[in-house]
Amino acid sequence: MSLLILAIAVAILLILRVPVGLAFLGPSLVYMLMSGNSPGFAMRIAAEGTASFPLLAVPLFILLGTLANYAGIADRIFDFALALLGRVRGSLGYVNVASSVGFAWMSGSALADSAALGKIMVPAMQKTGYNRGFATGLTASAALVSPMMPPSIPAVIFASVATVSTGALFAASVLPALLLAAALLVTVYLYVRKHSELKKYPRSAKEIKAASLRVIGPILAPVIILGGILGGFFTPTEAAAIGVLYILALGFIYRTLSFKGVLNALRETAVTTGSIMLIIAAASLLGWVLSREQVPQNLADFMTSNISSPILFLLAVNVLLIILGAFIDATAVILITVPVLLPIAVEFGVDPVHFGVIMILNLMIGLLTPPVGSVLFVMSSVLRTPVETVFKGVAPFLIPMVLVLLLLTFVPAIVTFVPNLLGF
Repeated sequence: MSLLILAIAVAILLILRVPVGLAFLGPSLVYMLMSGNSPGFAMRIAAEGTASFPLLAVPLFILLGTLANYAGIADRIFDFALALLGRVRGSLGYVNVASSVGFAWMSGSALADSAALGKIMVPAMQKTGYNRGFATGLTASAALVSPMMPPSIPAVIFASVATVSTGALFAASVLPALLLAAALLVTVYLYVRKHSELKKYPRSAKEIKAASLRVIGPILAPVIILGGILGGFFTPTEAAAIGVLYILALGFIYRTLSFKGVLNALRETAVTTGSIMLIIAAASLLGWVLSREQVPQNLADFMTSNISSPILFLLAVNVLLIILGAFIDATAVILITVPVLLPIAVEFGVDPVHFGVIMILNLMIGLLTPPVGSVLFVMSSVLRTPVETVFKGVAPFLIPMVLVLLLLTFVPAIVTFVPNLLGF
């Protein structure tokens, strides 16, 4: 089977909405068998792709975010943000973004964020005068802060594939995540200025105090997790395990987490982890095929011959990743493209951590673009709204997100400042 036939087969399967892991696995396995390799060899390649210690953190961070959702952590963060910002006109728009930032420190997943906050934020924003389309678009867009802010699941996967420090990538992601949140806050501010009908949501001093006390426990979670990683006390995997135990303890202390809730969280984690590991195993086979066909070498020769500067290279990568992210799951894109593109980036003098942050933001934007757009489908399900309607609300927010992406591309110091400060 030639590389062209394999590419066509993968494309057809993706168009038919076959799961990404299976779309990669089938054609790659056929190619390997037709090339004279045994099924045992193919299984070994697939297994080696998942045999990475940093990847142990993935199911634990997924479980952490799922437990936080079942334990009602998002509700506590929402109440706290609303108590602080309620006296501002149009406050729920700002509360929306602030809640996503708060939940991001524990979630690491845009899908978990959008599922947890979507059903809270959109109806509440509509009650205070916000247009449903704007409220939906803002909630979906703010969910992207979660996979950007540490602990980020895409960052763990990138670090594993690129063999860079997970702690360095976590540290590098903080300012870009806050910058993304700031861009969304500016968008809210511009909207509020044009809509005088938006209401305030004031809270009394007693309510502010109560909300502040209720959020102390959740606020300590990122301090423990990220403080442990960045301080060198824990590995990301150990920090994720400690975070899971901490959220479990909070849920039982608050009496918001039942035994049934824990079982449901474990079930959801198993399903999500299984899906990710299938993609990783299948992408390992596809990566072996691409390497055998010398795709990385040919692409490197083409780019170094036709692109003259690091900026032009990064801009070309941005375009490529946004297109790929619109059609293929982010995990699969990271696994397939990092071994190909990262060596070229290093040859151009691009810092691997800088490259990783840019790649993650690119692919997260893809979560908001059809036809795949996972966050679009989650919001559609939560709000019982057609996907097309959700995307219409999201579309205006793509502009500030792309502007942030370009700023990070042209000013790498925004990404590298914190890791350099911490000595990574």
